[in-house]
Amino acid sequence: MHARGFARIAALAMAVAAPLAAAPAALAAPAATTTVYYSSAGAPDYVSQIDQGAANWNAAVTDVKLVKDEGRATVTIHEVHSGGSYTQTDGHGNGDVYLDTSQVAEGYDPTRIAAHELGHNLGLPDHYSGPCTELMSGHGPGTSCTNAKPDAQEAAKVQQLWANGFRPHGTRVTVTVY
Repeated sequence: MHARGFARIAALAMAVAAPLAAAPAALAAPAATTTVYYSSAGAPDYVSQIDQGAANWNAAVTDVKLVKDEGRATVTIHEVHSGGSYTQTDGHGNGDVYLDTSQVAEGYDPTRIAAHELGHNLGLPDHYSGPCTELMSGHGPGTSCTNAKPDAQEAAKVQQLWANGFRPHGTRVTVTVY
């Protein structure tokens, strides 16, 4: 009788312990969000459009957030007057964005340009042949395209790249033109 009592206690202990063994994975803290700081001081004519482009990314992804902070900026946005809008970046949240005022004068949407170039700083390449619904299609769809929001696939790729903190090295975007 004593052996059966011990067996019941052991069985009960195993029943309780099994779920607890899995609990650390279930209770693990979610991955921290990486913050990428940007400065729009170098593009004074487009501050609200740059902020909206960053807000569009922040609404679409959770693993990385774009936050304006002139003092800690790792992404700096500049206004230029020719040569096309482009980014020089390592794709890891460090770089310089050049927003071309002549493209805006031609009819390209400045919020779309800003959001597109910020997408490069988050690790995404150009896809000029894509439709207007793809933010990274850049100038491909023409001046009538004003979509400044990443699509679900673009957001998912950024989530993948920035999962578990600072994104792993891999894709490198050196220079792109909007």
